[in-house]
Amino acid sequence: MPEMKKRTIFAILALFTVFISARLFPVLAQENNKFGISLLQPTSEDIMNAADLVNTNGDWGYVMLVIQENDRDVRKWQDIFNELRVSHLIPIVRLATSPQGEVWRKPEGKDAKEWVEFLNKLNWVVKKRYVVLFNEPNHASEWGGAVDPEGFANITTVFAKALKQSNKDYLVMLAGLDSAAPQYPDQFWDSGEFMRAMCKDRGLCKVLFENVDAWASHSYPNPGFSGSVWDSGKKSIRGYQYELDLLKELGIEKSFPVFITETGWQQKSLTEDTIGENMRIAFQSIWGQDPRVQAVTPFVFKYLSEPFVGFSWKTENGFTKQYEVVKNLPKQIGVPEQIEGGLLQVDLPTKLVVNSNYKVSLYLKNTGQGIWDKNNGYELAIETSGANPFLTLLPDLKKIQPFEEANLFMSVKTVTEPQNYNVSFVLRRNGSTILKTPAHSVTIEPLPELSLKTSLFPKFVSNGDNFEVQFFNREEELVFAKKGVQIRNGTATVSDIQNVVPGQQYRIVLLGYPYLPRQTKIVLNESKNMAIFKRMLPFDANGDGRWDFGDIKATLTHLDFLLRFIPWNQL
Repeated sequence: MPEMKKRTIFAILALFTVFISARLFPVLAQENNKFGISLLQPTSEDIMNAADLVNTNGDWGYVMLVIQENDRDVRKWQDIFNELRVSHLIPIVRLATSPQGEVWRKPEGKDAKEWVEFLNKLNWVVKKRYVVLFNEPNHASEWGGAVDPEGFANITTVFAKALKQSNKDYLVMLAGLDSAAPQYPDQFWDSGEFMRAMCKDRGLCKVLFENVDAWASHSYPNPGFSGSVWDSGKKSIRGYQYELDLLKELGIEKSFPVFITETGWQQKSLTEDTIGENMRIAFQSIWGQDPRVQAVTPFVFKYLSEPFVGFSWKTENGFTKQYEVVKNLPKQIGVPEQIEGGLLQVDLPTKLVVNSNYKVSLYLKNTGQGIWDKNNGYELAIETSGANPFLTLLPDLKKIQPFEEANLFMSVKTVTEPQNYNVSFVLRRNGSTILKTPAHSVTIEPLPELSLKTSLFPKFVSNGDNFEVQFFNREEELVFAKKGVQIRNGTATVSDIQNVVPGQQYRIVLLGYPYLPRQTKIVLNESKNMAIFKRMLPFDANGDGRWDFGDIKATLTHLDFLLRFIPWNQL
C-alpha cells in the first residue's frame, strides 16, 4: 500500500478511535503530560536531563525506575524521590527480585510484606503510587527459569492485594509482557497465550484484576525493534490495543489506563533522523491521540554497554536525535494530586494596640508531598470575621520541602480605632486551603501611657529636659522610643505608646545627658502604667552611656561640668 494512502487511512481510524475512547474513558481524557523516559537507576545528572526532556514545554512528566529487592535502601530512594519532586517528575516503580546466575529469582507471596513495608516508608512524589509488579514473565529467565502463567497470577494477586490494603493510593500494574516472544514453552511464551493461561482460572483472574488499576505494556516496534511507526497489531507500538482487546475476550470488563513502560527503536537498524521522526509521530499522532494512554516511558535514557546500548537516548558523545526531537515537542502541563499536610502556627498576641507595627513569627512544618514555594502556587493569607484589622506584609514561601521546618516573620500594622476581631491564618495552593489555624480572637486596644518616677542627683528639685524613654520587648528589640521627655519634680508621663503588647513584660530604659542610663522591667497594662527608676547619677560627662576614665578626662577638660553637682543648680 502506498505510504500516503496508508497514512490517510490511519488518520481516519485514529480519529474514530479517539472519539470512541473519549466516550468510553471520559475520566482518562483529563490533561496530563504523557511524556516520560526509563531511568532505571538514576543519578542526579540523569534526573536533571530527564526533566529537560519530558518537561520542556510542559510539566510533570514520568520516569520509570527499577528497585531490586537487594537495594531497598530507604535513604537512597528517598533522596531520589526528593530530587524527582524538585524536578517535577512522577516515578513509576517496577519491583524486581535479584539475579541468580542468568535468571531472576521467582518472587514468593511472603515477599510482599517486606516490599510493602519498604515502599510505605517512602514519602512518594505525588499521591498516586505507581507500581509495576516485575518484568516480562513470559520469559523463563525473568521468572526463576520457567514460564508459569498461573503462578504469576497467584503471586501478583498476593502483591496487589497487600499493596492496595496497605494504602489505597497504590496504582498497581502487572508486568509488561514481551509481545514479540515466540511460543517455545521451555524458554518463552507467546504473550497472548500467556495471558490466556494466566486467566484460565476465571475466579483467580477476576480477583487479580480487581486489585489491578492500570495496564503496563511493552509496545515495541517489531520485528527487530525497527518496525514502521504506522504498523498496528500485537508487535507494534500499538501493541497495548491488542492486549486490551484480549482482556475483554478473557472476561475482564474493567477499563484500564495504559502505561507504555517500554518502547523504542534500536539505533543499529535505523538512522537517528528516522528514529527521531518516528518518536515525533508516535507521541503526537498515536499515543498522544489515545486518551487511554496515560504515560509513555521509552527504554532507555542511558545504557552505555551491551546489550542495550542501541536503545540509549544518551551516548558518550551527548544526546541522540530523538532526545532533541522529543524535548522540543509541545506537551501538556500535568497537575498531579499531592498529599498536603503540616503545621502552621502563628505567635499573634490576643491584645494589640492601635496604630502600631509588629513583627509576628510564623512556624511552618511540611509533612506532605508538595514543595511549599511561591512559584508552585503556595501562599500565606489571612481570614477575618470582618474587615481586615491589619495591614500585613506576609512573607513569600521559598522551597520548604517535605520534612523541613521554617521560621518566618510577617509585618503587621493595626488600625486606628479600638476593635475586636477573629483572625485565622491559612496556607493556600492556587486558592485552595491546605492548612488553617483556629480562629484567633484579637482585641485592638487604645494606646497606653506610662508614668515614671526617679530623682536626679544631687538636685533638691528633680527637674530636667530632653530625656528619652525606650521600650525593649522580650526579644530585646527596640519597639518604641520617646524623646524630649520632661521630668518635673521627679515624675514624667509618656503617652500614646505604640508597638507594644498589653500583658507582656518590657525593659524600659531612661536616658538623659549627663546621667548614666537607668532601666527597669514592668508588665505593661492596657491603659496606665508606672515605672520607678533608681536615682540618676550625672557621671556620664562624655555621653557614651557608661562611667569610665573617659568621663574623668572629659570633666577635667571642661571644669564647668562640675557645676552640675551643685544641688540648687538647674543645669
